Amino acid sequence: MALTVMPVGNLGVEIHGIDLRTLSEKDFGEIKQHFAEQGVIFFRDQKIDEKDHIAFARRWGEININRFFAAHPDYPEIALVTKEPDQKENIGGGWHTDHSYDFIPALGSVLVARTLPKTGGDTLFASMYKAYEPLDPDIKAEIEPLRARHSGKHIFGTGPEAFYQKGDGGSAPGGSGRIGNAALADTLEDPVHPVVLTHPLSGKKALYVNPAFTREIVDYDTVRSEALLKRLYTHIISDPSLHAR
Repeated sequence: MALTVMPVGNLGVEIHGIDLRTLSEKDFGEIKQHFAEQGVIFFRDQKIDEKDHIAFARRWGEININRFFAAHPDYPEIALVTKEPDQKENIGGGWHTDHSYDFIPALGSVLVARTLPKTGGDTLFASMYKAYEPLDPDIKAEIEPLRARHSGKHIFGTGPEAFYQKGDGGSAPGGSGRIGNAALADTLEDPVHPVVLTHPLSGKKALYVNPAFTREIVDYDTVRSEALLKRLYTHIISDPSLHAR
């Protein structure tokens, strides 16, 4: 059966006519090509268990195991992204790029929705290809040689101002334990990544900064760094033509 590919709004595609448990190499190659070009793929109505989830992820490469989210009790490769009815804070509710605080960030994430609310709960995505493309030439010339420092300390660490120490998701007193390893976050060295990267599969340029984990532009003073990052974030977040859900 041929794959059916449907565009999703301004970003990404839905792919139908496949079972992720029994993908041929040909079909996986086509899926990989769509991922490289679009950045986001949606698969509807799949019936995969945890072993299938892991097997599909391994087809893309070595699994980058999240060190801070609670892990599935039987499958440590799977990070649990949960929110119970009594919890006010969700996990990953702000704009972010998964694992940009790693020296070798993950190629992508395989998110499987198990239990969803009847309304709400949308996950939004933004295209960093499309965020880069319309920038004026002067901005492109400025940012292409720049590098930025990324960190997870202020999100996952032990400091009193760390995000998950203040909310109901972390390891602070009264927290639910959805987030852990705070002491590890404190000790990790912060990586530096290009502000504009070239995607390894598509060869296309994309912005690589995000409000959650990007801390500063290297070699810029604080005022100049904050002003540039704010300008880029405003462009990414406020332009609906870059988004899909």
